[in-house]
Parts: sequence; structure tokens; C-alpha cells
Amino acid sequence: MDMGSFAQQFAQQLINGISLGSIYALIALGYTMIYGIIKLINFAHGDIYMLGAYMGFVATTMLGLSFVPALIFAMVAAGIAGIIIERVAYRPMRNAPRIAILITAIGVSFFLEYGMILIATPQPRTFPAVFEASVYNFYGLIVNSQQILILVISLVLMAGLTYIVNHTKVGKAMRAVSFDADAARLMGIDIDKIISMTFALGSSLAAAAGVLVGVYYNSIDPLMGMMPGLKAFIAAVLGGIGIIPGAMLGGVIMGIVEAMVSGFFSSTFRDAASFVILILILLYRPSGILGKNVKEKV
Repeated sequence: MDMGSFAQQFAQQLINGISLGSIYALIALGYTMIYGIIKLINFAHGDIYMLGAYMGFVATTMLGLSFVPALIFAMVAAGIAGIIIERVAYRPMRNAPRIAILITAIGVSFFLEYGMILIATPQPRTFPAVFEASVYNFYGLIVNSQQILILVISLVLMAGLTYIVNHTKVGKAMRAVSFDADAARLMGIDIDKIISMTFALGSSLAAAAGVLVGVYYNSIDPLMGMMPGLKAFIAAVLGGIGIIPGAMLGGVIMGIVEAMVSGFFSSTFRDAASFVILILILLYRPSGILGKNVKEKV
């Protein structure tokens, strides 16, 4: 491979990686926000992403909605599902040992997966083509309109989340609860309400990722959330779990690494690359790229 074609291949995989990475970033944000507030790794989060994809499917096929209303419908539905899951499954376990909550999260994950298999059958569904896919060629680099759409919507949602967290009353309350829940409660913050809001926000971002993936790959199935859910968790750890910009950065890095491994080696090693990253991060920088090493008080 000469230098020119290598550079072109590299740039092409970079474009593909940023598109995929923005999906991981949207899912990773939910992991990070929930961990930041109640120190829970919500392993059902990948299945909320699957739920969002199915809600988008229902909105476009049965309700006949166009893309943007279907996206909003899926985000709202998943946000409500997130609130219900937190209320029913996690709130009663709030003071239980950490391992009990983790097992509950895995149980919720299986409940969502196999509940969806029961309702929608295990067969993959073809996501309707909500708009024409145009292909653009920039000096030999191929970019399609769906990749542009994924990137634009991801950036808009991430900017929206950043605004909510940094500049609104709810965002300030979220940061207060994340920093010190007991002090926040003493200051009159309704912690249960803030935790519900966090689940709603994280779940709606994951649902948006599900709809975007449905549009991009034209196929959804009840177990589609397992691998992206794990990879988004790795992205959150990579960036520094509990840190919102870290989830965005981790997601984009994960997407780029996967695209490079697929492009230059083999797509069969793509998933392995994610777990190699996780092992390296845990060995050499367990707090993540943007995380600070905090000594735990015993």
C-alpha cells in the first residue's frame, strides 16, 4: 500500500470511526451520568438503546411519523421507561450492597431483552428508510448523508446535555447530588426526583443512538443492545466514568479504534480491540483519560 492510498484509507476509516464513536458516546453518557450520581453501573443501559430503536420503528411504521418526530417519540418513551426502571428496580435497592444492585441491573437487562423477544419475536426487523441516503465523494473520501445525520444529531444532543448540566437548575442539582448527596439533601434538593431526571436524560440519549443505528444499518433486533452497551461502558471507563466530557471523548476514541482495526486488520478483531482497550486502561490508568485519581477513605 503506497503512502497516498494509505492516507486515503486512514482518512476514510477516521470518518467511519467518528460516526460510530458518536453513537458510543451517546450511550456512554447515560452510564456516566447514572454512575456519577448513584455510583451504579446500569448494565441495562444497552437494552434501553435497543428499546429506543424499537420505539423509533413503531413510530415510523405504525404511527407513520417522519424522522424527527419519531426520534423525539423514541427519546420520550425511553425516558419514561428509564424513570420506571429506576423507580421499580433500583430505588428499593438504594441502600443494598453494591453487588445486589449490580445483579439487579443485569436482571433488568435480561427482562428487557427477553420481554422484547416475547413481544416483537427474535427476528431482526428492517428499519424503514426514513429518507433517501445520498453519497458524497470528497476527493476520494466517501461520506453518506446518514453519517452526517448521525454526527449532527449526536453533537446537538451532546451540546444540549452539556447546557442542561452546566446552566440549568436541574443540572446544578445533578452536580450537587453527584458531589455530595447528603449535603444536597440538607440543602432541600429532592434527590429521588434528580435521580429520576438523570435516568430519563441518560435513557433518552441512548434511545436516540438506537434510532440512529436503525436508520444507518436498516436492521434492529432484541439483542442488539448487548455489544454496543458493553462497548459504551468501556468508552465511559476510558474517558473517566462519572465525567460527562470523558464519555464523549471515550466514545469517539472507541469508534475510531474499531474503524481502524476493521480497515487495516480484520473486522473479526474489532470487538476484541474494545476489550484490549479496557484491560490497558484498567492496568495503566484506572481513573480514565479525564479522571483524577481519588484515594478512597476506608
